[in-house]
Amino acid sequence: MAKRDFYEVLGVSRGASADELKKAYRKKAKELHPDRNKDNPNAEAQFKEVNEAYDALKDPDRKAAYDRFGHAAFEGGMGAGARRGHPGGQGDFASAFSDVFDDLFGDFMGGRGGPGGGRQRATRGSDLRYNLRVALEDAYRGMQKTINVPTSVACSSCNGTGAESGAEPQTCPTCSGMGKVRAQQGFFTVERTCPTCSGMGQIVKNPCKVCGGAGRVEKDRSLSVNIPKGVETGTRIRLAGEGEAGLRGGPAGDLYIFIDVAEHNLFQRDGENLFCNVPVSMTDAALGGDIEVPTIDGGRSRVKVPAGSQSGRQMRLRGKGMPMLRGSGYGDMFIELSVETPVNLTTRQKELLREFDNLSEDNNPESESFFSKVKHFWDGMKG
Repeated sequence: MAKRDFYEVLGVSRGASADELKKAYRKKAKELHPDRNKDNPNAEAQFKEVNEAYDALKDPDRKAAYDRFGHAAFEGGMGAGARRGHPGGQGDFASAFSDVFDDLFGDFMGGRGGPGGGRQRATRGSDLRYNLRVALEDAYRGMQKTINVPTSVACSSCNGTGAESGAEPQTCPTCSGMGKVRAQQGFFTVERTCPTCSGMGQIVKNPCKVCGGAGRVEKDRSLSVNIPKGVETGTRIRLAGEGEAGLRGGPAGDLYIFIDVAEHNLFQRDGENLFCNVPVSMTDAALGGDIEVPTIDGGRSRVKVPAGSQSGRQMRLRGKGMPMLRGSGYGDMFIELSVETPVNLTTRQKELLREFDNLSEDNNPESESFFSKVKHFWDGMKG
């Protein structure tokens, strides 16, 4: 049977770019992989064909030769398989699978001999998270806070080596220090973490009695944290090197402190601005007057209530809000009035209110406007 055109095998045109070739190859390799086509007796042959085609076209020089001479360019033992050490240009299935495995997963696992295949001796410690709740007043002023963090620290008995008396660990004889071992299973080469050293690449023959060979011990530490002015919920503070100690002398991780600002019983926060809901009596709202309001710095401010104020009216106190975390200056504080309806009226008070209501003609403009709109709505419905 005549060998099919490599471009036809991959399902691309002759002008396909390197990226298009790779994309087509990955798609075909996944579709035709024998493990996914156990009912197809031709799957292995088709899988080899795809690998051979891509192996010839992914190299610019070999692609140029194929474009010019076709399959004849690789005759005489110069095919894809011959270049890989397989005479006659036909690689075996194990080689083909190895190729597709590298192409499909190499970007994620570092490929053969890549960053993921090195020794794993000293290991960086884990980063830690600490949730710190602070009051709104503390967020306004800033503060120094001492916290206790349960973490792993380097063992002082073995200086973090894990070996008794600080002796140096020895290279693992099972994996020769690689931290991984390989085993052949049919067509596959399986790589596993070394069972002797647990992937560390080293073993401790005489483990430290204090840390049991881990090189670190559990301990609570007291740390002083600077909480800057203006922090808000979600602010993250990083303390470099204050996380979990590394294994076998590796660097420590970092400690991240996440701030949660507690709700306040007087003030509501929105960024740098504060809001304070202040109740005022019906008479103060109607006649006007002065009221005294608290500020977040512990002080007091006098605010003039205009006559005829309604619930929801806001007045601004500039510079009385929260400090800006990144920058200078302060936000504003907004006073929102809540007109309070009197309760528990005496008989005389009720009489005076009824008398006032009888004398009120043009004192409720909002009510008059609303009911005028209602009347116009009903008239329109009747029409």
